Amino acid sequence: MKPAEAMLRASRTRSYAWQDPAISAGAVGRLSGLEFLQELLAGRLPEPPLAAALGFTLEEVAPGHATFALEPGEAHYNPIGGVHGGVYATLLDSAAGSAVQSLLPANTGYTSLDLNVKFLRPITVHTGKIRAIGAVLRHGRRTALAQAELLDARDRLLAHATSSCLIFPVSPDSGLPAPSTTTAPA
Repeated sequence: MKPAEAMLRASRTRSYAWQDPAISAGAVGRLSGLEFLQELLAGRLPEPPLAAALGFTLEEVAPGHATFALEPGEAHYNPIGGVHGGVYATLLDSAAGSAVQSLLPANTGYTSLDLNVKFLRPITVHTGKIRAIGAVLRHGRRTALAQAELLDARDRLLAHATSSCLIFPVSPDSGLPAPSTTTAPA
């Protein structure tokens, strides 16, 4: 077997575990957004399965701000040898959305309406730890606007995103959207 063929056949594995996501979802209606994120940070609520799959963590949270971190690895690569843009977008979306969530009262949830990402620098395993720092730009009753920056250890800007979020009531028992009080026309 030629060396190049051997390299192609060499496989790597990665495994991870997660807890039932319904545990965290059930807390959304009972806690304020900041309390919810603080419980995640303290490990009293399980991290989202996606965080376990990609290996990113919530590092800091304050009203209107959230920071996530990731150590890039080969498992994050696209076919051309760099971290996939979807990983950038996931970190930026998490930071911007959690910044919005940190301002929400109990019985209130949110969802992203859009995410605009600008990719500015490549990320590889040699980049080292990266941080996605989210901040709320405007918070209204029904929508919020947030931004997030993806930075390397030297605080170089790797990517930037803006996100609009829809804010809505949730049932205090389920974490799911509250039933609508309006009826559809007959």
